[in-house]
Amino acid sequence: MGAGHSHRLYRPGHSPVHALPAHCKIAAAFCFVLVVVSTPRAAFWAFALYAVLLAAVTAAARVPAAFLLRRLLIEVPFVAFAVLMPFVSQGPQVHALGMDLSVSGLWGAWNVLAKGTLGVATSVLLATTTELRALLLGLQRLRMPPLLVQIASFMIRYGDVITDEMRRMRIARLSRGFEARGVQHWGVLAKSAGALFIRSYERGERVHLAMVSRGFTGTMPVTDPVTATRAQWAHAAALPVLALAVCLAGWAV
Repeated sequence: MGAGHSHRLYRPGHSPVHALPAHCKIAAAFCFVLVVVSTPRAAFWAFALYAVLLAAVTAAARVPAAFLLRRLLIEVPFVAFAVLMPFVSQGPQVHALGMDLSVSGLWGAWNVLAKGTLGVATSVLLATTTELRALLLGLQRLRMPPLLVQIASFMIRYGDVITDEMRRMRIARLSRGFEARGVQHWGVLAKSAGALFIRSYERGERVHLAMVSRGFTGTMPVTDPVTATRAQWAHAAALPVLALAVCLAGWAV
């Protein structure tokens, strides 16, 4: 899978969560999110218990709460969408805070916020406690189609490459006294975007030729396959199993 690659989301540590094999954590996170999505939206207490379970995992992983909350800012666009739902949805309305709000929109907003926030927090916690290379190897271990794993691998790696290219182009513009301050500068930014596309494409061609010259045949070799013990699977399964019990209780109540 190539050389080690440390992503900004990853936080090194020696906690029990860090020590679990990546494929165990991926399976546990997927099952947990699936259970959360399957929970009836009216079971408010169930979502509170899910948050408590995630807080317990965060504490076991020794990840600061502030670190996790900062990473949750990626959810802001979805929050904005959820806030608009009570104003644009149709159906019966309720008067609150001096405004007429759609009942179905309020339920939809709560559904998006509760389940979306828990899902994003789970994903962020997974990325925080698992190295990028281990995640990709874990996906292979779970028998995900190799082509999808390679696409994800290249996308993540070259995302950083393109970001660095953008940074260098921005520094070059600033060194020449350019600073975008209005619509009149959009033309320069558009040309920069075109140049970035061309440079990224050419960079990809050079990388591909370099890989082929080194014997790349379309698949990445796995040099250190990781296996998991029954105890590790049991530890990873604790989160989704407890969540499933909460979900079943939510449907029963």
